[in-house]
Amino acid sequence: MAISVQAQMLHRLKESEARFLRITEELGVPHIIADRKKFSELSKEHSSLQSLVDNYRDFMRDYNNYLGSVEVLENEKDPDLLAMAKEDISSLEPEIEKKINHLQFMLLPKDPRDEKNAVLEIRAGVGGDEAGIFAADLYRAYMRFAEAKGWKVEPLSLTENSSGGFKEIVANITGDRVFSQFKHESGVHRVQRVPKTEAQGRVHTSTVTVAILPEAEEVEFDINPNELRIDTYRAGGAGGQHVNKTESAVRITHLPTGEVVQCQDERSQHKNKDKAMKVLRTRLLEHAREKQRSKEAAERKAQVGGGFRNERIRTYNFPQGRVSDHRINMTSYNIGDVMNGFFDDFVTALNDYYQTLLLKGEDPTQVKVSEED
Repeated sequence: MAISVQAQMLHRLKESEARFLRITEELGVPHIIADRKKFSELSKEHSSLQSLVDNYRDFMRDYNNYLGSVEVLENEKDPDLLAMAKEDISSLEPEIEKKINHLQFMLLPKDPRDEKNAVLEIRAGVGGDEAGIFAADLYRAYMRFAEAKGWKVEPLSLTENSSGGFKEIVANITGDRVFSQFKHESGVHRVQRVPKTEAQGRVHTSTVTVAILPEAEEVEFDINPNELRIDTYRAGGAGGQHVNKTESAVRITHLPTGEVVQCQDERSQHKNKDKAMKVLRTRLLEHAREKQRSKEAAERKAQVGGGFRNERIRTYNFPQGRVSDHRINMTSYNIGDVMNGFFDDFVTALNDYYQTLLLKGEDPTQVKVSEED
């Protein structure tokens, strides 16, 4: 039986290719080249579609060859042609199945945050000084991972503890698709080892919490003129006769928030209005930023939990030389490599796992964590 491809999937791929070709043409149009913002937006979309279109075209070449061989098998009687067709089908079928699965992954809804830079926050949890020492160790491992990717790490704030570790460290990481690589690191990381401060050689269990937040962009918004009440009045105070004869002062009320700004510094009503609007826009921007900060704080709390030992997503067991991720039951026995920044295997496995959940229609936020160590 011939491999069948969902008509809906093929339709979406054809639409993506058509969109890619339209953008390719538009990027050569002079007035779009002159429009920096439009050109930048189209270039990003073109770049994001390039891989999908390349994979689609590669798949279609194999799929058309496959269908041709199936047709030969169904209609030809020549033994040599039949043998060649069977051989082609045998070699093409597994490749086509792989390519269909890969294209299905590529068609999944994209996380709009994936392209963003990231803010990394690491805090010592349970375990006293040892938790702080491991927080510093984990930060260094993440730095090495970032450096290998060609990303830039900029510490924003740092609080040390008495043993040379970190109570907390916050850093900004900038580069290509940083958040997409780091986003599954959020949670409680548990370490099991003999601390440097342990005189009797006993293994201790400590934790650190990691939060990965997409770098916040400038909050942009438009002020709806219909949501403003603008009053003019005569300016008071010093200024001679002019201020008493002309209604140059301006008061602007933003009705949705009740924010009121007034300005009478200038003799021109127009200039006072411009100044008042600038102040109003600044205040509303700060309100929006505060709202964003509250949202990020809630997201951070959801990511890291309380930092307790039983909330872990990953365990670093130094005596056994292993690192275990409890969400995907994956264990690496190269703990030295991991602590030197080699997180790629975990990053790839976690991204594949969460994509598979999306493909099945399951909720990635309801991931069950293994009870095993």
